[in-house]
Amino acid sequence: MADGTLIIADDHPLFRGALRQAVDGLEEIGRVVEAGDFEAARKAADDNPEAYVMLLDLAMPGVSGFSGLMLLRAQYSSLPIIICSASDDGATVRRALDLGASGFISKSSGIDEIRAAIRAVLKGDLWTPKGFEAGAEQDPEMADLIARLRTLTPQQSRVLAMLCEGLLNKQIAYELGVSEATIKAHVSAILLKLRVDSRTQAVIQLGRLNGAQVA
Repeated sequence: MADGTLIIADDHPLFRGALRQAVDGLEEIGRVVEAGDFEAARKAADDNPEAYVMLLDLAMPGVSGFSGLMLLRAQYSSLPIIICSASDDGATVRRALDLGASGFISKSSGIDEIRAAIRAVLKGDLWTPKGFEAGAEQDPEMADLIARLRTLTPQQSRVLAMLCEGLLNKQIAYELGVSEATIKAHVSAILLKLRVDSRTQAVIQLGRLNGAQVA
């Protein structure tokens, strides 16, 4: 597994530097690619299909909260993603894992813990912060919403994330290389699965999940 690629996606240069310092001691990682915003993170995943893992900040320019995680999980399903966030309360950790993250690192973690998290995920294990107690989502409405979001196909998740970016159907169709009619069908399926009547309501539902701005 030596000489693998790791992607660090965070908009704070100092924290990217701290993460790079942490992974420099891992024999499993031979190359590090950095991204300072969400589009750069997507490009890094595109350009490095062999990447072993991505460390992803929840709050970066170009995306809001869990929307980025959903989109990346849909678009790069084989790439393990470890969330790195200063918002490390139990609800945030649980929701990240429910939406497909392979691990969660608090930004207050030390180098040894960061290395341990990466090694665990590379072995196929989940990693959570010390003191995190696994369990069901405490908010019944949020649990229902997450369950509905998990029924979306990868393409539907991508379309929903793009709706949240404010893109029109024809813009989404262009980005995904499909017809506008296909996008309309995806939007209809999303509304049905989320039990809402309009794309605006769908965006509001995802906004509820994102909640307050995470760091």
